[in-house]
Amino acid sequence: MSTSRDRDKAEARARYEIELASLYEEYYDRIARYACVHIGDRCDAEDLAGDVFLKALKSLDSYEERGVPMQAWLFRIAHNLVVDYLRKKTKAIPSYAGTVENAFQQADADPELMAEQSIRMEKVTRAMVQLTADQRQVVGLRFLGGLSSKEVAQIMKKSDGAVREMQRAAVERLRNILAIEG
Repeated sequence: MSTSRDRDKAEARARYEIELASLYEEYYDRIARYACVHIGDRCDAEDLAGDVFLKALKSLDSYEERGVPMQAWLFRIAHNLVVDYLRKKTKAIPSYAGTVENAFQQADADPELMAEQSIRMEKVTRAMVQLTADQRQVVGLRFLGGLSSKEVAQIMKKSDGAVREMQRAAVERLRNILAIEG
């Protein structure tokens, strides 16, 4: 009986490793962008994104689906690592300006378009500082992480409705702030 259970665990781990490798390809950049928005440093964000997958690989034996997709689990790990990172750093709010767009722009993009995007991103990142921590997390996970509101709800341990309301309030607040700035 124990051998059958061990074999089942080994097969499950092998499946999860394959799924994790595929998720690495799909989600590494999203997780790095999410981390970059929150910690404000491209290199540290990329390191943190790598750490997410290392931690996930080490914890595969404890991962059980329980209705939570693996990508939601990865973003939960990312969130926890971001929180740990920020605790270790100063209590100051991270400087978002200039990090996300520089970190992930394509090298062959049109310089004029890049300048316009950079100006827009700088305004948005300055405005993001005025959101609550939960609103920043929702915006980061939804728009930079590309997750659904349901996945964000699982990560944040909130209801889907609460996440959608936080997103609505955050977008409205950003819109108002940006309208005032012009």
